[in-house]
Amino acid sequence: MASVTVSADLQITIPAAVGQSLGLSEGQRFQVVRYQDRIELIPIRPVRSLRGFLKGMETTLDRDTDRL
Repeated sequence: MASVTVSADLQITIPAAVGQSLGLSEGQRFQVVRYQDRIELIPIRPVRSLRGFLKGMETTLDRDTDRL
């Protein structure tokens, strides 16, 4: 497990191995969320990158008879 140190400016550096395994790149933006007693970084991705992520999803379903 990698560890990091907070700088005097409250900055951290993500270890290269972690960044590479997540496909992060220079300039990547994150939402920072405090969750209980930890900090979570959520990558902000462009909406366009979501195109097609539901491909192959089952879209047929049984409807209620009163909704037909």
